[in-house]
Amino acid sequence: MNADFSPSTNNCEKVKSNETARALAEDLGIDNPLMVSDQGPAPVEGDTGIVVSVNTSPKKGMRKAPVESGVIGLAADFGVEGDAHAGDWHRQVSFLAEESIQVAIDNGLDVGYGDFAENITTKGINIKEMLLGTIVKVGTATVEISQIGKICHNRCAIYYLAGDCIFPREGVFGWVVEPGEVRVGDEVCVLKLGEGEVHRAVSDKPL
Repeated sequence: MNADFSPSTNNCEKVKSNETARALAEDLGIDNPLMVSDQGPAPVEGDTGIVVSVNTSPKKGMRKAPVESGVIGLAADFGVEGDAHAGDWHRQVSFLAEESIQVAIDNGLDVGYGDFAENITTKGINIKEMLLGTIVKVGTATVEISQIGKICHNRCAIYYLAGDCIFPREGVFGWVVEPGEVRVGDEVCVLKLGEGEVHRAVSDKPL
């Protein structure tokens, strides 16, 4: 399948800036967030990292667990097979950097892969600063970055333990452009930097 990454007039939600990330400071009520990771320089085309864990959960609202086989399938425009967050919306796959998890650990939290409900845990690539519309190859699948961070209207257990949670600022979501498999140890590669536009309809929940 050859994907067309140009904007579609029929199915394109234009997001010139990251409204979600901009709203987080006010929502969280903190000017200087406690937990901020250093993931290196801003991403450029050709940057690579690796997948250190793949995680799923059967229900929403719960932590994900690393998949024992170390492999997940990504279905086109649907998401992670067998995961509760897959569906017809723009947040089909979630990413979080190991560097973010390490910051939480350094702040005294007993957390690991999947505890922030991320599907794919990465290492060695600056996930959190990818512009909307960035195209990444992960394993044999292709994903477009569709949202950076999220507003947590209901505080999670991590927030109450630490007074902060890193995922709302540094977690990343995408939708599956081309299907494939993602295995622990696979490469994550930036194919094309985005320009702040998501080439898919954006919705608050799966349709």
